[in-house]
Amino acid sequence: MDWNRVEGSWKQVKGAVKANWGKLTDDDLDLINGRREQLEGKLQERYGLAADHIRKDVDTWYGAQTW
Repeated sequence: MDWNRVEGSWKQVKGAVKANWGKLTDDDLDLINGRREQLEGKLQERYGLAADHIRKDVDTWYGAQTW
């Protein structure tokens, strides 16, 4: 699955995102709306980690999904 499908299935996917990154609020998830850049930005904001670390975490999470 490419990231475009994540965007298209965001309502189903956001539960998995919130389960993995519990500091994200429902408002955050609505704002992100499936966009990877927005997700990474919010994760940086909430967790205070470097951009490259967040990118790696998102890649790892994405690769582990069984859609």
